[in-house]
Amino acid sequence: MDIGMTLPVMEPGLDRDLIRRWATEIDRGPYSTLAAGERIAFPNPELMATMAACAAWTERVKLATTIIVAQLHDPVMLAKQLATIDVLSNGRLVAGFGLGGRSEDYLSVGADWAERNQPDLAHRVAIVRRVWAGEKVIDGMIRPVEPKPVQPGGPKLMTGSLGPKAIRAAAQWADGLYGFSFGPDPRDIEQAFETARAAWKEAGGKPPILVTVFWFALGDTARDQVATHLRRYMNWLAPDAVEATAQHAGFAGTAAELKTLMRQIADLGADEVVPSPVTTDPAILARFADAVF
Repeated sequence: MDIGMTLPVMEPGLDRDLIRRWATEIDRGPYSTLAAGERIAFPNPELMATMAACAAWTERVKLATTIIVAQLHDPVMLAKQLATIDVLSNGRLVAGFGLGGRSEDYLSVGADWAERNQPDLAHRVAIVRRVWAGEKVIDGMIRPVEPKPVQPGGPKLMTGSLGPKAIRAAAQWADGLYGFSFGPDPRDIEQAFETARAAWKEAGGKPPILVTVFWFALGDTARDQVATHLRRYMNWLAPDAVEATAQHAGFAGTAAELKTLMRQIADLGADEVVPSPVTTDPAILARFADAVF
């Protein structure tokens, strides 16, 4: 099982030097993937610009969007942006797509909340693929939209779907699953993986790439770190719901407990884990690596 790492883009206080340090240290290894997610009405850096910078700052590690909310973007421009990042990274991009769950993000960019559905997501992903294939996707175009991705056919496409219905819908277009475990709970991860395996088999495709993500902190103040992060990040929920979640969500244990959790996830057949730290301190990278590698 590969182990990646998510940039702490949802934490406050990031600047160019700190993002670059995180990117270069993840690239130095032993991590397999550098990941980042998307929000609009939040202090995080914009996802495409961040990934472009990381493509230039790194040489080895895969770059993963976990996830792009497709309805917030024009699909043709999105295809061009992602192809450009694939070029800048020399073919290291993995593109994760999903619907998102924050209405304020849709409102901020004038997107239609009514388009937040699986058929619309599949339609937008299909346009992205057609652009990458060199098709003229709009009537009257003189030439296709380029550049073409370095990877033949374009980067692998992953779904950020959580529920069984959404996972089954994504099996029609995605190469695999970016699951998220709030616990993290191996039982929930196993259920998501089994749902994905069944859905991809029914769709007649190759077995899905299975990845899971979870929040984590290490050390004596780990639970406080996770709780502080969730109070800020989950600002669209009612305060009492956030407090209830903050008391148990995310990993907040010892290095030995983390190693046990990672072994359990590997035994479930995960291809990769891409944990999400709740601190901007790059020292967590070495502490995590010491615990699990």
